[in-house]
Amino acid sequence: MPVLGTGIMPSGAIGTEVQYVTRRAFVPKMVVQIYNCSPMVGALIANAQPATGGVSSVTVPVQGTSFVNAQWTDYTGVFNQPAVQQGAQNAEYNLKSLVVPIPFFGMEAAVQKDHAIIPLIEARMNDSTNVACDALGTAVYNNTSNNQQLIGLPGAIDDSTNLVTYGNINRTTQTFWKAKVYNAAGVNPTRALVMQYISGTFKNCGEMPSFGVMGVGTWQTLANDYIGQESYVITPEKGFDSEPNGARAAFRALMVAGVPIYCDPYCPEGLLYLINSNYNALYIHENAAFAFTGFESTLSNFQIGYIGAVLSLLEYVCVKPKANTRVSNWTFVTI
Repeated sequence: MPVLGTGIMPSGAIGTEVQYVTRRAFVPKMVVQIYNCSPMVGALIANAQPATGGVSSVTVPVQGTSFVNAQWTDYTGVFNQPAVQQGAQNAEYNLKSLVVPIPFFGMEAAVQKDHAIIPLIEARMNDSTNVACDALGTAVYNNTSNNQQLIGLPGAIDDSTNLVTYGNINRTTQTFWKAKVYNAAGVNPTRALVMQYISGTFKNCGEMPSFGVMGVGTWQTLANDYIGQESYVITPEKGFDSEPNGARAAFRALMVAGVPIYCDPYCPEGLLYLINSNYNALYIHENAAFAFTGFESTLSNFQIGYIGAVLSLLEYVCVKPKANTRVSNWTFVTI
């Protein structure tokens, strides 16, 4: 409905008459209001690994016990006869299917041809990418129990609290498959505490995490530990007002022991994930990487129109959970 009686538009019958005989001045852009950008999803897609078909489409041999044993000997060099020991097994993952159906009614095409401000079919095609990324961001940070969705960080980086069997390996009997999980006990995240959990990750696996992610309010609480310690260096005989970009303050990523900590709007508050990118990847089927099926007629359903779909076959895979850490129960700022 048009807005009458404000600004230069008259109200009443005159305003109604004006709208009858005047075209609207549309801005030919569709401004999307309902999605967020996820650094985690962006990084996973940018560094995705290819997968193909087959049962357990992503199968990774992992070593959980020693193949051989060390022995001490003396001057004689005598040692016990070695036994063949099983040290390897498969971590197995099935790809999950993400489908975004796209309808296109026949009469819609007739109505919009040569008169479209925003072609609805283009809006739906653009929205299919946003919807898919939103679904990925939600699943990556939340899903552990729905086996039709990709298993996210709560199941991959876990000690069997959320998910006992991951990658077809039981964490109760195969303890090497457990990630380090801590409870922060309801305190504010600080540089010293985050450093403590980074140290715990290193002690658990001998490797430093590549980066960390937090919810926005949790990350802001950590940032507050930095901001009060900031200092500014001014060029002699100059001030902030003479610098073209002004003084720099605050951070896009918070560095702790060389590990950048990022915020992600999809990450639940109160959580910190310390992730080793060497062992975490999104695997996408090489023939179904956000692939469009093409439009097919719906005449068989007695309807004039078409339907297509954007199809993705993919799974988030962690092949060394112990190189990663989850810390829960941080306090956070309500934003």
